[in-house]
Amino acid sequence: MTTRLRKVYYGWYLLIAAVIGMAIASGVSFWVLGYYVTPLEEEFGWSRTLLQTGISVSLLVSGIASPLAGKVVDRYGPRRSIIWGTVFTCGTYVLLSTTSSIVEWYLYFSINSFFRGFMFYIPFQVLISRWFDRKRGRAVGIMAMGFSLGVVLVPVMQQIIDNLGWDWSFIFAAAIIGVVFMPLGLFIVRDHPHEKGLQVDGEPIAPGAQPAGPRVFSGLTVSQAIRTPNFWVIALAFMTFFFGMFGWMFNGVPVYESYGISRETIAIIVFAQGLGGMISRPTFGLLAERIPSIELASVGLGAIMATGMVILLVLHGPMLYPAIGLFIFCWFIGSAGGPVLEPLILPKTFGLAHFGAIMGTLFMIETIGQFLVPTVGGAIYDITGSYDWLLVTFALCLVASMAFFALAHYLPNPRWPSPTVRILRPLVASLVARSEPQHVTLNGADATLNGASSPAPSRRGAPSP
Repeated sequence: MTTRLRKVYYGWYLLIAAVIGMAIASGVSFWVLGYYVTPLEEEFGWSRTLLQTGISVSLLVSGIASPLAGKVVDRYGPRRSIIWGTVFTCGTYVLLSTTSSIVEWYLYFSINSFFRGFMFYIPFQVLISRWFDRKRGRAVGIMAMGFSLGVVLVPVMQQIIDNLGWDWSFIFAAAIIGVVFMPLGLFIVRDHPHEKGLQVDGEPIAPGAQPAGPRVFSGLTVSQAIRTPNFWVIALAFMTFFFGMFGWMFNGVPVYESYGISRETIAIIVFAQGLGGMISRPTFGLLAERIPSIELASVGLGAIMATGMVILLVLHGPMLYPAIGLFIFCWFIGSAGGPVLEPLILPKTFGLAHFGAIMGTLFMIETIGQFLVPTVGGAIYDITGSYDWLLVTFALCLVASMAFFALAHYLPNPRWPSPTVRILRPLVASLVARSEPQHVTLNGADATLNGASSPAPSRRGAPSP
């Protein structure tokens, strides 16, 4: 048994660590945000708009800090970023437990969001993308399962908030993050396969050959990426997609409460949503390795989630629980992409050399849409007394994301300039290009479209990736 475990590629152990980390971090942050609304509203008398604007401000700060977090991860490695990010994030949760005014709520939540970006999401995305290449689809799909697995902590956090107090829930968050993340960063996480004498994906080393050194990645810099139309179309696609998806995560609990559902029942519903993601996200990641266009697949995901929003909007009055059941089914399928999409689309489009920095910059733009969600949700409820128009807004944003993802599919890859025929016949040429394998050979040298390192000779008039 021990011999078999030693033969397992170390990247899979890192993947397990990433799943655990994603589950813990999302469970004490994103999944439970809605549970703080009512207790804080009752204790301090803050309006829902004012209260949820604090969450909006923290999301904006997180987005602004993301490019810096990405650069830190690229330069110093995911391991150091996770270790130091954990130290400061735990401290900020303790600060949140001492909140006594609206100014402190805004300030402490913003500081927490700033440091959380250095230990969560971006470091894990970069880490798994470095350790997996051909199997990246299934790897990031399994890792995204960790985000859904965070719902396991929802009943625990709900009980702590309702029975011990919201302040003790922040103490619990600090404790569990410290206990889990510090050992992961210190003893398990390694930045590159060569640190364990391995090749990417666990490829066998030829007899007598020495393990490869640090992998040199190819790809566009941040400044080069933001000068391409691809970057802005992809950014708008994710901004509108996550406005609808994460918007529901922030407002789902208050929406269910507005329908007269108890908090205990809501915890079960939220758990069911997350359980669906634990199944659908790794499945989507595995299928993504065989899907010709992730962008077009994203169009389908947006359409399914938008359908779920419309069903809940129309049927929640006469058929509440059937409507919720149909919505959860649509969410089960539509949110399957979720955190999987970025590590699949970005390396293919821009390469891996500056993946962390590009992803951080993209995340900053995505946040422009996301940080408005709590404020918009609270304002709509304060003005109209219901969340119906919020569901309409989510559905429309998901429809907009479908249009942007479709456009991203037909744009030429900026690292592989297209021939003139792409301009004359974009649809046909795009379909031909998308049907080609990820790994192609140019003049006998291997070049990869997903950010791998082996540089190929430049074609006339085209820069090397």
